[in-house]
Amino acid sequence: MRKILLLFLAVFLISAYPLALLLRSTPTDLQLVTPLKVVGTATPVRLLALNPHGVRRLSASLIQGPESYPLYSYSEPAKRWSWRRKAETPRMFEFVAGKSKGPGLRDGKAQLVLEAVSNDLRARRDALTIDVEVNTQPPRLAVDEGQHYLNTGGAEMITFTAGGYWTEAGVRIGHYTFRSFPIPGANSQNRRLCLFAYPLDVPEGTKPEVYARNPSGAEVRAGFWHKIFEKKYRMREMHVSDAFLKKVFEELDRGGKGDVVARFVKINNDMRKANNQALSELRLQTADRFLWRAPFRQLANSSVEAQFFDVRRYFYNGQSVDQQVHFGFDLAVTARTPVEAANDGRVVWAAPLGIYGNTVVVDHGLGLQSLYAHLSEILVKPGDEARRGQTIGRSGATGMAGGDHLHFGMQVDGVPVNPVEWWDGHWIEDRILTNLRKNQK
Repeated sequence: MRKILLLFLAVFLISAYPLALLLRSTPTDLQLVTPLKVVGTATPVRLLALNPHGVRRLSASLIQGPESYPLYSYSEPAKRWSWRRKAETPRMFEFVAGKSKGPGLRDGKAQLVLEAVSNDLRARRDALTIDVEVNTQPPRLAVDEGQHYLNTGGAEMITFTAGGYWTEAGVRIGHYTFRSFPIPGANSQNRRLCLFAYPLDVPEGTKPEVYARNPSGAEVRAGFWHKIFEKKYRMREMHVSDAFLKKVFEELDRGGKGDVVARFVKINNDMRKANNQALSELRLQTADRFLWRAPFRQLANSSVEAQFFDVRRYFYNGQSVDQQVHFGFDLAVTARTPVEAANDGRVVWAAPLGIYGNTVVVDHGLGLQSLYAHLSEILVKPGDEARRGQTIGRSGATGMAGGDHLHFGMQVDGVPVNPVEWWDGHWIEDRILTNLRKNQK
């Protein structure tokens, strides 16, 4: 009897182990890192496979009609019987999809089929099928005729038509790229407009160009008629006092220690760069149409204390300690004067922002945004509509302000531009609105 019980126990244990492994088997979650709707000649695909037991096999193929075109395959040794295994981290697979892998592919509809087999006893098979469009046409460009006069640090608008297989189109100047958007009212997404800036730090003679590209790396470029006017900017001396340093440290470096000059320069450099990057990234929160109609307003009855692209040299105890560029206008009236929105738009930032202190940023659509900094009080919140002339805050001396004023700036697709142009109704009519109306007919 005892032998029978032992035999029964042995059989139970032997059968229970694989049963437990089967119960511990897990499915594979397949996720595309970037959504994929179109494949061309060689479109990069990044696939994330999540399974704590890992993936034994993975394959990818394009299906079009009765034909199947293999794109990628991966395999590793089976680990069926292991119990004590560390959980596998998500695995990234990278390959290309398109006509380079399937010469018989035709432009039109297809399916990308992804299959994975889990690396455990059950070896469960999971699949992800994605409808895609095969488009092997190269990008094409047709730039509208027109004369484009550019001031360094200024802005301009261009319209064009993109064709073929493209996923990104806009204007490139040196290492800067500016996105394009569908022309509001046009009958095709291929009709595009692009607001762009001529940045101050590009080498002299850098020519702007329109471009269109797709993920396979195919790109077409086109020049256009333009004339660039070099603007001269001022060199200014800023003398830093101990009282100013105390005020800045209490607000931006509370509890900091060490040499006061090193602390100041770190704020003036590192924090400034981080804050400017945060402002630039707000370009991603822009509307796909203009939210404004009338010219932009300068703060009423204000005097100009600093201009766009003033180059500032900072002195402490008579010694030069730093140099920075001022990307805006400092406008002063009286303490805590009401600050009005320069134009219609939507608030995308309303909070402290390092050297800029209490800050509001209003989006006006198609990459155009206005900045209001050093406020003593913020009267709006992100998501609010802002109307031209609406009070959105009060001037102040927060951040790295030496006295009560408004720092006002404009940016085009994250690049600071001279606000003077946007205050000029004639410039807006000639460069922006006339061109826009012409393309909406």
